[in-house]
Amino acid sequence: MRFLQTSDWHLGHTLHDVSREREHARFLAWLLATLVAERCDAMLMCGDVFETANPSAQAHQAWYDFLAAAHRRLPALRVIVIGGNHDSAARLEATRSLLAPLHVTVVGALPRDAAGGLDLARLVVPLPGPDGEIAAWVAAVPFLRPADLPASVDAGGDPAGDPLIEGGRAVYREVLAAARARRRPGQALIAMGHAFLVGGALSALSERRILGGNQHALPIDIFPDDVTYVALGHLHKAQRVAGREHVRYAGSPLPLAMAEIGYRHQVCVVDVDGEAAPAVRTLEVPRSR
Repeated sequence: MRFLQTSDWHLGHTLHDVSREREHARFLAWLLATLVAERCDAMLMCGDVFETANPSAQAHQAWYDFLAAAHRRLPALRVIVIGGNHDSAARLEATRSLLAPLHVTVVGALPRDAAGGLDLARLVVPLPGPDGEIAAWVAAVPFLRPADLPASVDAGGDPAGDPLIEGGRAVYREVLAAARARRRPGQALIAMGHAFLVGGALSALSERRILGGNQHALPIDIFPDDVTYVALGHLHKAQRVAGREHVRYAGSPLPLAMAEIGYRHQVCVVDVDGEAAPAVRTLEVPRSR
């Protein structure tokens, strides 16, 4: 199975009061052509679809026009979208039912069931391969706000354990366990997140402050060795984390600050074959300005 990883589009962004609408339109046209040329089975969008919690009509139109065009060109394409810290989870999820027939799965906020537990049926998403059989299970975890985290977590006996870190660890542990329970031999286990991991390189200017700062960066060991690939959003600089080929930030497709002019903006194309190590290629996004 082949999927494309992208993140941090920030539709509606302006740079020094200059609209990026034309640049985003060219990026989305290139992205659609790339999905078709690469014969992708899925696209993972790892958060921050929009720049603000109240996007403009033009930003909304760009988003929905892209999804509709992708479905027309690739009717079998599966799209999984998680909410980022810039997104309004409620607005992102408002059209969830309408997008489902287009094979678009939206997890804007951390969903809960009637009993208050995690709604694991929504957080664990199957991905079929080109033959229609399930090739992978995706643990799709959106941006975690403090209110999303468990009120009481086990800090492993460490009195200095940070409740934000341990709460995030607990959420990922539960969702990955649920995905692992559904997984069968020969199927990949993929994690999605919009988070700051220890070892990640922050952009010079364009990221919002992350919770309380670097002290709340999540450790990379929240993703055990049996996770085939970790698709991350939030950091705008494309990068591997701690030198691991299978743990990656796709980065933003456009420079979001002047200091990012030298970044190599990209998407990742990932081939997974069961539980084997994935093959990862990066494609540079053409810069139109």
